[in-house]
Amino acid sequence: MSDLFDALADDTEGSVKRPRPPLAVRLRPRSLDELVGQQHLLGPGSPLRQLAESPVSGPTGPSSVILYGPPGIGKTTIAHVIARATDRKFVELSAITAGVKDVRRVIEQAKEDRDLRGVTTVLFLDEIHRFNKAQQDALLPGVENRVVVLVAATTENPSFSVVAPLLSRSLLLTLRPLSEADVAALLERAVGDERGFNNELALPDEQRDTIVRLAQGDARRALTVLEAAGAVAWNASGSASTPVLISQEHVHLAMDQAVARYDRDGDQHYDIISAFIKSIRGSDVDAALHYLARMLHAGEDPRFIARRLMISASEDIGMADPSALPLAVAAAQSVALTGMPEARIMLGHATVHLATAPKSNAAYNAINEALADVQAGKGSLVPDHLRDAHYPGAQALGHGVGYLYSHDAPHSIASQQYAPDDLAGVDYYRPTANGAEKTIASRLATLRQIIRRKR
Repeated sequence: MSDLFDALADDTEGSVKRPRPPLAVRLRPRSLDELVGQQHLLGPGSPLRQLAESPVSGPTGPSSVILYGPPGIGKTTIAHVIARATDRKFVELSAITAGVKDVRRVIEQAKEDRDLRGVTTVLFLDEIHRFNKAQQDALLPGVENRVVVLVAATTENPSFSVVAPLLSRSLLLTLRPLSEADVAALLERAVGDERGFNNELALPDEQRDTIVRLAQGDARRALTVLEAAGAVAWNASGSASTPVLISQEHVHLAMDQAVARYDRDGDQHYDIISAFIKSIRGSDVDAALHYLARMLHAGEDPRFIARRLMISASEDIGMADPSALPLAVAAAQSVALTGMPEARIMLGHATVHLATAPKSNAAYNAINEALADVQAGKGSLVPDHLRDAHYPGAQALGHGVGYLYSHDAPHSIASQQYAPDDLAGVDYYRPTANGAEKTIASRLATLRQIIRRKR
């Protein structure tokens, strides 16, 4: 039993024992049918099926593919399943350590293997987003001429991290995060499979669910926590009786808190701030606070969050609550003055105010429509009576003639044309009936009626 948790394996070479592979490696699927999750990519005739199960030689062989998704959901596993096929040569490179010379060497060897031996080379390139443009360009000749079939893996959005020519020559396959049921099934397999713990370890449902929650859809993390918890349980049991029971304490000793999945320069940065702003726009204060907490926990720059709150205050709330923007600005200033961890208080305050405020994008739409008209060439000359008349000779040109000083009119509202002739009577700002804009809408109707009254 102890060899299941021993750092040393049973296979020996002389008197030297080799380290036992991690559980995640031992349990790696040997075929696509053993793969957990990603069923949307595994249908009959799918590109992955062709790569893993069909011959790749000939003009109708499968295309190169880019596997995109978060860590621990099967990208490397899929590549190793493809590697098990016998009719092709499999070469693995990591963009972390490889360079242009390595890529060119693989392509040259692949060309020789294809022309002289009839062998097709599948090149697995992990972390392709770490290659710069020149390094990615080095792949193009081999991919375009099918000297190699490229299987590239990335955790970064390929639209931003992979050059367009390489994207256009490859199929982009998006892997989905594993569901809780997927991770739970994987843990059950690890407990019962002979490559795992062969039922010599007991994982109650409660402890399994805890590992699932801590793993956050990452299969590798789930198996790592299980293996560590199993080692803790074995060391604590003090006996060789099986099965060894994993307790909640063992799980928490192995990993006491979930590691938040967040990359400040990648998809999670943009996805979570997007969800944050959309939750505020949708008036879901609880969801907004959740996303705020995730960003703060992951170390996001609080000044970035404060800037987005100011934008949201104008874009999504506007005149429905005129106090929203000043409050967001005050929060941004407070964040700059205090820093973390106190800045979380001001950001939480502003988030609650904006999420619960009445919403209107009327001012946002108004400036966008006005800009669209200007970009379309609309807007003729400024009316003569509004032109600058402070210099000698201006009145002789008609500038300022007939201008009505608003404060001389009743209620300080003069009836005269302000817009250019071709935009006279155009309404850009259309207030809603939400919050303070309900009052503004009534006042605006009166203002327009007076201003546009024919003299």
